[in-house]
Amino acid sequence: MTQEHQGESRGWSAARKGVWSRLRFTSLRLRLVVVFGLVALTAAVSASGIAYWLNREAVLTRAQDAVLRGFEQEMQNRAGALPEHPTQDELQHTAGQMANSSQRFTVLLVAENPEGRTVYGSSGGLNGFSLRDVPASLREAVTERQKITSNNKYAYHLYWQRIVDGDTPYLVAGTRLIGGGPTGYMLKSLEPEAKDLNSLAWSLGIATGLALIGSALLAQALATTVLKPVQRLGTAARRLGEGKLDTRLRVSGTDELADLSRTFNRAAEALEKRVADMAARDEASRRFVADMSHELRTPLTAITAVTEVLEEELEFEGGGIDPMIEPAVRLVVSETRRLNDLVENLMEVTRFDAGTARLVLDDVDVADQITACIDARAWLDAVELDAERGIHARIDPRRLDVILANLIGNALKHGGSPVRVSVRECPRGVGGAEGTEGPGAVVIEVRDHGPGIPEDVLPHVFDRFYKASASRPRSEGSGLGLSIALENAHIHGGEITAANSPDGGAVFTLRLPRDVSALTERDAEAEDTRGDGESPSGRTGGTRGEGAEGDA
Repeated sequence: MTQEHQGESRGWSAARKGVWSRLRFTSLRLRLVVVFGLVALTAAVSASGIAYWLNREAVLTRAQDAVLRGFEQEMQNRAGALPEHPTQDELQHTAGQMANSSQRFTVLLVAENPEGRTVYGSSGGLNGFSLRDVPASLREAVTERQKITSNNKYAYHLYWQRIVDGDTPYLVAGTRLIGGGPTGYMLKSLEPEAKDLNSLAWSLGIATGLALIGSALLAQALATTVLKPVQRLGTAARRLGEGKLDTRLRVSGTDELADLSRTFNRAAEALEKRVADMAARDEASRRFVADMSHELRTPLTAITAVTEVLEEELEFEGGGIDPMIEPAVRLVVSETRRLNDLVENLMEVTRFDAGTARLVLDDVDVADQITACIDARAWLDAVELDAERGIHARIDPRRLDVILANLIGNALKHGGSPVRVSVRECPRGVGGAEGTEGPGAVVIEVRDHGPGIPEDVLPHVFDRFYKASASRPRSEGSGLGLSIALENAHIHGGEITAANSPDGGAVFTLRLPRDVSALTERDAEAEDTRGDGESPSGRTGGTRGEGAEGDA
């Protein structure tokens, strides 16, 4: 992939993260807008529904009352003028006159002619308004004779009903003349009133929509005003989390958000001061260890030279060492060597903590490197090597030797012979630290045949100065060996893990990239993208068991 394509990919990834970040931030804004919208919608719908219902009842009642009064007057004036037994023509003529009133309704008159037959007169003609168009319940109510009482002075009354035929609303009414005469039915279309009500409904709906839009805009404006300080606070918190401890908020006003901003500024100031103090103490501590180690090297050099002479005297037959003080001399030689190793390890740890440890890469045969490490320390009889020649890796030979010496030496001291060292290759893009991509990885396993590592010790095997047994704080190891081995693996972009084998014994697994230089270039590109951050060699580690280390 070219650098241009990589830049486009990184830009797209950054833009996508920015969009998701804004969406996450605006979730509270969205909730405010939705709540305002729901409140406005509920209020507008309720108001519109009440207004529509009141206007509907008022319009229908007004139109209905006018039609019924007109029909009642026409029945009294025109139908009441007919004889008790009118003819067909008389009914038809009267129905037409009634239909021509100001209300323009359709009329149906029903009566008995002089011969006793039922005749009909409709203003709509033969195919117009007929008795079949009148609901049966209405016909029964109209023709039923009511009992006359003090509260009911008339035997017949005017009844009405609203019906819908073909999506058109109608008003149907009927009554019978008191004292004999025809029965009249009226049909009036309410379509004009329905159109007026539909227009009213559309108007109320548009008003509801405008109210909803206005409430959304108002909610957006209020949310922007209220959440802007929260947005600034979130941005400042992210910057503070990224390590920019000089981040502060501009405070204005005296409300709760202003108090929150002041609290944030005080917390950030206290955190910056605390981190600065800790960094200063940490730097002073590292400087003290480095200076102490440097100062110890000069007298240790002289002491080491003397102990070497004493050791030669001990090995020389017939030497001048008094047998009474020979154990003390051997103790001095052993402790001097141990102190010298401790100082060297402290110097190495100081370089890791200061970030000054550097790699000197070379193309090495891993099997040859392991063989050289074992041979240099006279471990050939105690170590079994299962490694094919030809597995090459571009790594730092000296640091690989340090790792191997510590792992194998630790297995020999605390595990038990035989110690088996095996090497295998991982395919391209597999292995390394946390999914290292690139030209594959080399996996080195160091297994012993001892009792294994206790479960409560496993999480701490790489901790510095960790001792597996509190009853033996003094041991041959300094407790830094495995910590240094892990740091050397990390600086290569690799990893070391510790576990117990199902067949018994402990297994330490070292994974290193085949080409550390390719990994370093990739991390450098990632570093340029981040702007600032921790390099792959910036990780820290610990140590195992009693902290034994090899002769590195």
